[in-house]
Order: sequence, then C-alpha cells, then structure tokens
Amino acid sequence: MSENNPALRPAAHAASRRRSRSHARRRRRHTHRNGVLGLSAVAAFLVCTGIAMHTSTPSGAGVPHTAVDRPTPAVTPVHTTSHPAAPSPSAHPPSPSASSSAPPSVSSSASSSTWFPERGNGDFTRAAGGTKVFGTGKLLRYAVDVEGGLGQDPGKFARQVDTVLDDTKRGWAAGGAWSFQRVASGPVDFTVHLASPGTTDTLCAKYGLDTGGWVNCSGGDDVVINVKRWLLLTQYYRGEPGLYHALAVNHEVGHRLGHNHVGCPGPGKPAPVMMQQIKGLHGCVINGWPYDGHGLLITGPAAS
Repeated sequence: MSENNPALRPAAHAASRRRSRSHARRRRRHTHRNGVLGLSAVAAFLVCTGIAMHTSTPSGAGVPHTAVDRPTPAVTPVHTTSHPAAPSPSAHPPSPSASSSAPPSVSSSASSSTWFPERGNGDFTRAAGGTKVFGTGKLLRYAVDVEGGLGQDPGKFARQVDTVLDDTKRGWAAGGAWSFQRVASGPVDFTVHLASPGTTDTLCAKYGLDTGGWVNCSGGDDVVINVKRWLLLTQYYRGEPGLYHALAVNHEVGHRLGHNHVGCPGPGKPAPVMMQQIKGLHGCVINGWPYDGHGLLITGPAAS
C-alpha cells in the first residue's frame, strides 16, 4: 500500500538502500571471516599432514646417511704404555749355549733328504756287490748293512763307505798297515751298519756303550753309524757332508783297528780323526782323514 503512495516513495527508496548496504557489509565480513578460517584450516592441515608424514617414515628409510649427513666425530688416539709381563714363577733364565757334546735338535721342517725315523724296523739289508782290494797291508773284509725303514738305499750308502775305506792316500789304507775289500757274502772282519737312533742304542749297548740316540759307536765286529748323525752332520761340519762322512767312518773303523781317542795336537792344526771332534775342536781345524796325504799319520796327545 505504501509503494503505491507517491509521497512515500523517496523515503522508501532510501530505507531500501540502507538495508542493501548493511547486508553487503555483513556479507563481506562473513566472507573475510570464512576466508581467514579457511586459510587457518589449510595451514593447520598442512602442519598436521607434515607431522604425520614425518612420524610415519620408517627409521632408516629415504636417503641413506653418509659421512656428510652425519659426520663422525674426531677420535683422539689414546696412547698407552705397555709394561712387560711379570716373569712366571716357573720360568728359568736362558741357559748358556749348549756344549758341543749336547745333541742338536732335529728340525720338524727337515727336507725329505734328511728325514729319518727314531727307530727303524730292526731288519738289515746287506748291500750287494763288492770291491777289489785297496791297500797293501793286512786285508780286512767288510760288509755294509742298512736298517729297514730309514728310507736309505743300501747300495748308495755302501758306495759312500767304499770311497772312504778305499782311499789309499788319506785313509787307513794309506799307511801300508791295512788293506780293505767289501764283500756281499762270506766271512767278514767287520760290518758297517747304518741304523736308526733307537737301533744304534740297542746295538751299542751290547758293548756297554751309551750312544744316547745321537752318536756312532764301534764294538767287536760292529761299526754302527747313526743315521741321525749321517744326515744332520755336526755343528762343525755344516755344509761339509763328504768330509763328515769320512770322519764318521774313519773314526769308528779306527777303533776296530785298535786306535784310542787322542786330543788336539795344537791350535790351527788338523784335528785327528781319533779325536772326539763332536765334543769340540779345542783350537784344531776340521779334518776327516787319518793321514795327511804325504804318508804322515795325523794324531795328538792321548786323551785323558
């Protein structure tokens, strides 16, 4: 009814505009308030999502840690002073050098050429064949036997013995008193045995001789060469196997011929073969032959 009254139209229009402006202001405030709330919600959502993503990542996943990611802290070396352990009550001071009469040890790393058992099988094999007579004196016939289980060839050992006893310039045949011939059968004046340490002890014990598993002996018609000495030599003959073999055979055969032990004739002179060189040279120099090559016997004062 008031809209049809011309007198009231201007007032009505003014009131309508005021309502419109008031409504617009309320709408802008609502929109602003909703926008702020929306941004806050988005921010809160992102923060929560990030936290959730971080806490849900399994340990060790993602980019592996390297020295750059987590540098290892420097370590300062700690210097300690070591102290020698207190000596054991059961320990003993080092013993002085062993005397020349002490048996040398056998290396566990010995090559096959120096291997030997402590005891062979006790059965001896006689070397076949023989030699002609060497020398011009009284004939002595000898045989050569090698114990089984030593890994030594009887023929080779016999030839080595022959080389020593058949030397008419430096050997026992050089003086004109004796001559020698090896035989494989028939009667003999003595037998040269190559035996293990254990068997050497057994053979020598028959004559009241104690060889201790490491030296040679001669008794009755038996000349016994210990394979341990034959292969390992002695400390004075290292690197001189031929010369030591001559000494071993000549010394023990010398006993069979009736010679006794003698001492060193003087400093720098050749050691007599009848000297117990294994117990020390006492100023003499090594020598394996009874004669000097000029028909002179190398000897010394009687040993006490």
